[in-house]
Amino acid sequence: MRKFLVVLDDTRECLNAMRFAAMRAAHTGAGVTILSVISPDEYQHWIGVSEIMRAEARERIEAHFEVFAKWMRDRQGVDPELIIREGEPVTEILDVIQEDSSIGVLVLGAGTDKSGPGPLVTQMSRNSGSLPCPITIVPGDMSKERLEAIT
Repeated sequence: MRKFLVVLDDTRECLNAMRFAAMRAAHTGAGVTILSVISPDEYQHWIGVSEIMRAEARERIEAHFEVFAKWMRDRQGVDPELIIREGEPVTEILDVIQEDSSIGVLVLGAGTDKSGPGPLVTQMSRNSGSLPCPITIVPGDMSKERLEAIT
């Protein structure tokens, strides 16, 4: 089964990327894989403290994921899978795409502020020519109604 890969992070635009991936998956009989990456910068402390911080980060991600997963299951009939990685986001995204040949589309949300679409969209766009799948960039300020209309 083909899957949409979407990145779960703390950005506002992540919500539209999640919505788009779930709605497209529901309309096309595909699945959704949600990737969240914990940056090594988040827990570079003493060993005991870093383990606690790593566990807390995973708990936050799992709670955040469960909100999206419940909506996807209840509203779209899609049961997403969660992958949590530790490392640099671009590297981990590329690794997941290389490891799972069923990923057909990478879905990213674009930021709406004046500084640009965000570092992840900018960096992944640079790699787009060598990716084994297309990237869909969803505008962060697109309305739910417009997302529903285009999916």
